[in-house]
Amino acid sequence: MAQIQISKVSKVFKTAERDVVALQDIELAIPQGQFVCLLGPSGCGKSTLLNAVAGFAPPSSGQIVVDGKPVEAPGPERGMVFQEYALFPWMTVADNVAFGLQIKGLPKAEIDATVARLLKMLSLGDFGNRFPKDLSGGMRQRVAIARVLALDSPIMLMDEPFGALDALTRRNLQDELLRIWSELKKTIIFVTHSIEEAIYLADRIVVMTYRPGTVKRDLAVDLPRGRDPAAPEFNALKRELGQLVMEEQQRHHHDELRMAAVD
Repeated sequence: MAQIQISKVSKVFKTAERDVVALQDIELAIPQGQFVCLLGPSGCGKSTLLNAVAGFAPPSSGQIVVDGKPVEAPGPERGMVFQEYALFPWMTVADNVAFGLQIKGLPKAEIDATVARLLKMLSLGDFGNRFPKDLSGGMRQRVAIARVLALDSPIMLMDEPFGALDALTRRNLQDELLRIWSELKKTIIFVTHSIEEAIYLADRIVVMTYRPGTVKRDLAVDLPRGRDPAAPEFNALKRELGQLVMEEQQRHHHDELRMAAVD
């Protein structure tokens, strides 16, 4: 049985000029423990779909069910990691990670033990007393991931969390995330526009069409873990996915030209 069931989900944004159909009849069933990447060009509705699963932006029609319960609002079983880190700048690293646990009213000894364990897991053990402004982008994102892990949410929703990082930091954090996913058996939905990142990380890649966002291809990644981006099999899949994404980018470009002509 699917842990996350997305059924006939559509999302329409109403503007003064016209209604914009961001998502149309999305159907996905995601089992527990699967690592799914949503891939596609800007404007295909990847983040809109993720926000709907998170409970931040309910669909206009259709339904999202998590563990048998309809999603009607954000919930503790769905932890969200944003691209912008979303840390409290006035709090130390340790206090940022502890924040959700304090809200839950857990004993201080339990909070301290959990924070220490997560900081060690994410190579932040020496930075608990630092503030976000003192950290690199990669380290801030480690803190953001630790804060979500502190709540022990079985589902992690990640919206291009490594998009603003340099290539080396990005690969290091990808490897950290895969290690955490393997150890903790989380279900992950990960939004990215990077084809290589999607192949490197995912069990399954869902390619979305340009607006309205629909499922263009739902593809299992059968490559063994410890994937080598230089391997022929990796690059064959990269070319296949590149063609699918390029088709949608070209459709986006043609749509922009058509709209400009109308204006």
